[in-house]
Amino acid sequence: KARRTRNEGRVRALKALRLARQARRTQQGTSQINIQDGVRSGNLIVHAEDVTFAHGEAAPILSDFGTTIMRGDKVGIVGPNGVGKTTLLQVLLGKLQPQSGRVRLGANVQIAYFDQLRSQLDGEKTVEEDVSDGYQTLNIGGRQKHILGYLQDFLFTPQRARTPIKRLSGGEKNRVLLAKLFARPANLVILDEPTNDLDMETLDVLESRLVDFQGTLIVVSHDRDFLNNVVTSVIAFDKQPTGGYQVREYVGGYDDWIRQRPEAAPTSASSKQLASAGPERQPSSAEKPPKQPDSSDKPKRKLTFKETQELNRLPEQIEQTELAIAQLHERLADPDLYKKSGDEIGGLQQQLTELEEQLSSDYERWEQLEALA
Repeated sequence: KARRTRNEGRVRALKALRLARQARRTQQGTSQINIQDGVRSGNLIVHAEDVTFAHGEAAPILSDFGTTIMRGDKVGIVGPNGVGKTTLLQVLLGKLQPQSGRVRLGANVQIAYFDQLRSQLDGEKTVEEDVSDGYQTLNIGGRQKHILGYLQDFLFTPQRARTPIKRLSGGEKNRVLLAKLFARPANLVILDEPTNDLDMETLDVLESRLVDFQGTLIVVSHDRDFLNNVVTSVIAFDKQPTGGYQVREYVGGYDDWIRQRPEAAPTSASSKQLASAGPERQPSSAEKPPKQPDSSDKPKRKLTFKETQELNRLPEQIEQTELAIAQLHERLADPDLYKKSGDEIGGLQQQLTELEEQLSSDYERWEQLEALA
């Protein structure tokens, strides 16, 4: 219940974003003459027209590709590894020049770039030093916030915030980079595989921030749920029947792309060949694969009365635990807290750890009981 309520809120927010995107597209379509004014005022972020790009003598990654990204759009880029998603980003940002066509960036674009290689991080600095650039407070949303309180939002305890970045895990380094990105003003956020190595808590934080973000987002990701929750359109590398990929744009998230993308021609052709080939030869008993046991044949254990009661209690229990965790995060984000004794801060940290462990255990138990219900 707790998860469902939170996800329903995200669905409502995503519907509102898609309606806003549709309104921007409608306005652009009826006011083509004002595009130049839009560039000056920052309404137009990126415009690509008839773009073709290839590395050397290799096959083109982009062929006659075009797109228009307006302020407030949230665009996902999807496709197999190595197909050229990062190259597409570089072309759109003007860092790579296409062989033909043109790419135009809007005016006053402030870019925050999340690099999947984490090249922006200084391994010798601590988390606190690298994110804050030596300052004790940051201006977040027009309010001053202590650096340690800010890093709490990204699940770094004060002790962990003073750890050199080179000693962090891959997921922690990603969290540092996200904290560094959102600490600075930007109206265009570029995320290249941001969900790699991230834990569920950090993914929830990231999704919430991106849904609420009023600027423009371009994100490369393989995470289906993440894209469904965040983006309003998808640029996809679609596999072609003749080989290679064609880059197309679709309205909606990952699932909308799956529904809209063209069916592969070989599949339909092969089914026609099978239909015209007459009755299919039945395989001999030696050729038949061994029959797999049907899981439905096994009797399914039912919940006991005690387990049913436990399942009914868990959603409310999870909701209360999540509320308590949120309240603790608020207290730990208060700069005044760090003027008090270390024992009080340590006690709150211990409470937070215990509650997070309890929440993880409750979710695991809930899933076990749901599978039996």
